[in-house]
Amino acid sequence: MDKTILNVLPKLKGQKVLIIGDVMLDHYVIGSVDRISPEAPVPVVQVTEEKYLLGGAGNVARNIVALGGEPHLTGFVGADAEGQVFNQLCVDSGIPCSLYESDDRPTTKKTRVMAHNQQMVRVDREKIDEFSVSHMDLLFSFLDTEICDYSVVILSDYGKGTFSPKFFDRFWALLKSKDHSPHVLVDPKTVNYDQYKGVNLLTPNAKEAAEGAGMTIKSRDDILKVGKKLFDRLDPTHLLITLGGDGMALFESRDVVKHVPTFAQKVFDVTGAGDTVIATLGLGLASGLDPLTSAVLANYAAGIVVGQVGAATATVEELAEAVRNWPKPEVNTWSK
Repeated sequence: MDKTILNVLPKLKGQKVLIIGDVMLDHYVIGSVDRISPEAPVPVVQVTEEKYLLGGAGNVARNIVALGGEPHLTGFVGADAEGQVFNQLCVDSGIPCSLYESDDRPTTKKTRVMAHNQQMVRVDREKIDEFSVSHMDLLFSFLDTEICDYSVVILSDYGKGTFSPKFFDRFWALLKSKDHSPHVLVDPKTVNYDQYKGVNLLTPNAKEAAEGAGMTIKSRDDILKVGKKLFDRLDPTHLLITLGGDGMALFESRDVVKHVPTFAQKVFDVTGAGDTVIATLGLGLASGLDPLTSAVLANYAAGIVVGQVGAATATVEELAEAVRNWPKPEVNTWSK
């Protein structure tokens, strides 16, 4: 498998992926803590650095660029300074985008205060109502003319209003109207589960999968039962449940389940790891790889990013180094 992975890495370059989703501005305030505030029993962070990164669906696009792919990002920002910062970050990162301004809400922004490689507090600025018909008209005008240019479409759902029953009604109708069937990958939010029926690949983490199945996960058998319940509910082509330190369970079909063990050498921060997984999967599928090879590739990429602080990305060079130097994956078939 390791030689296969090394051989396919060059194929990722230049592959096109369309990303539709909730875009967010990640704001990092970084410093150190040397004392407790006299005003309240809280640490005082002495700020040494401040930076902005593309978050949410934007982070999916960042990951695809890092791997040599060509994403196109579409979604909504506010008519505000944060929206301008987000647009500029896309330009600086080489990410083509079609972003539409909404004047009735701010750009979603998450401020993380970090000290000594640990997150002290997070402050969210957002409005999560669904978008108006006029805003959706702008988005679907773009999709109507562009979606046929992509073999893979990623829906990056962070529950911030882009995805609603009205969106999915129009989205599935649009695909049916085209003589084109892209792979549709979804990073899900539990509240929207019933809208994902018939997707090609769903990528919940263990908590999201358990919620979608109305169960708890405590064992391998539970994972298998959860997967089958999600197939009953949504009938996806494939299902990938990420299991944190236990790797991934890829349901190639309802009854064929492959376990890919984790490759993480160290875990500092899992922020954005799900974005890395779906970005790598999407790029792999766009390159013509099968789901299992794409999942192994995604597991290597996730192992790299969780070893860094903040929403990080993995490059092709880092992937190649990991494949050469990390323990070889022992992919197993799971059965009851």
